[in-house]
Amino acid sequence: RKQSTSPGKQMLYLYINTEASALKVHTLFTEAASSDKCKVSLPRHVVRAVQGLTASARRSSSARCPSQAPSSAMATGLGVAAKAVLLVLAPVVISVALYSPKDFSPAELPPEHSFGPDVSAPRHDARVLAASERIGEGLLPGPEDLAYDAAGGWLYTGCADGWVRRVSVPGGDVEDWAYTGGRPLGVVLAGDGGLVVADADKGLLKVRPDKTVEMLTDAAEGLKFALTDGVDIAADGTIYFTDASYKYSLADHFLDVLEARPHGRLMSFDPSTRRTSVLARDLYFANGVAVAPDQDSLIFCETVMRRCSRYHIRGDKAGTVESFIDSLPGLPDNIRYNGEGRYWIALSAVRTILQPKIFALPPHISWNLHGKTNQIALPAMRACVQGRTLQLDVLMWSPLVRKLVYMVGKYVMAVPQGLRDSGTMSVALNGEPATMYTDPGLALATGWLKVGGYLYYGSLASSYISRVDLTKSSIEA
Repeated sequence: RKQSTSPGKQMLYLYINTEASALKVHTLFTEAASSDKCKVSLPRHVVRAVQGLTASARRSSSARCPSQAPSSAMATGLGVAAKAVLLVLAPVVISVALYSPKDFSPAELPPEHSFGPDVSAPRHDARVLAASERIGEGLLPGPEDLAYDAAGGWLYTGCADGWVRRVSVPGGDVEDWAYTGGRPLGVVLAGDGGLVVADADKGLLKVRPDKTVEMLTDAAEGLKFALTDGVDIAADGTIYFTDASYKYSLADHFLDVLEARPHGRLMSFDPSTRRTSVLARDLYFANGVAVAPDQDSLIFCETVMRRCSRYHIRGDKAGTVESFIDSLPGLPDNIRYNGEGRYWIALSAVRTILQPKIFALPPHISWNLHGKTNQIALPAMRACVQGRTLQLDVLMWSPLVRKLVYMVGKYVMAVPQGLRDSGTMSVALNGEPATMYTDPGLALATGWLKVGGYLYYGSLASSYISRVDLTKSSIEA
């Protein structure tokens, strides 16, 4: 073994070229870990992985021992193959385990995170695209969230090019309304006819009716926002919003998911005093916010944890957080109250367990990691898995796997992260699921809003908003 001399890299290289040295993998691993020149933390799952590789090597060696003749040529071939796999994987596993990237340290998820069964809705439309109508096609790049002005008949949304645009309802005419200069995400109508915007790059903004943009706040407790995300306004004018991560920007948000550490915060902004207060901290990618109709509490989402929680604004429980809905069947994004007893939770990717249903894989996957954008063709094959079950569940289960993904993305090639099978779940005021709309062909649908008899939604992967006529839906009571 030797230490790399490349600037900025502390990779430990292990050269294993004999069967005997293969059997010393665990010894070398432990020795390297205890060395003064290589101080690392060895998670339990890393030790188990190396022990498993070592056991495989021993079994391979035993199969070739003179006192135990091979039972068949096939057994011998399998032993050789196992050793070959070991010799390739062992250096990779150990190097990944010992390498400590600067400013990136993936963690195990907390015990309350569940990989078990998800909550389900009693009524589910799994082909929502078939009933969807496109509006403003080609004019709305990446519409992330939606806000409706009933008086003017406008639907507002923040787009990827920095514009807040509005769409006439039901006509569908699109108008460039205000330019923030950043990336507007969450939007909510203000009492004066303006708009409050959670801009991922700029912070919390106010767009006045005359379209002038004002900065409200971009820091709390001396810590700048890195990814201002969801927003809502209470009846008394208090603005509630989230900073998904104080460490990673929107461009690197996938690294926040990979690291799986609580960098998010829930905050409030009082326009009368211009005071920004942190209400809840240590959140796992804090996302959408919706004030409850009674104004006593609000619901906020944590994407990585697949849950929504209730924060009590006033009353006996003021200042406390309790569970609202856990084990969601997808990654929650924005959340909106429809004024009719239901919250609509956007699921940017649906978590579906192994299904017996067969479907064709897309021709390619696009990705963006460490600023690299690319795509890779997929073989003409079919799979028995929907959504993101295998790739994301395995990813979130092991910090070692997430570190490997980080390293591959940083030093070798960008890593695919395209998630499909997106949708929404509507839940009652007590968090009880009511209905669910998804589609295998829908990707990154991050904002859903019910207006009259229509359900509108936007997607980061589209250049338009869509709507579903709920009066024709088979699952709406």
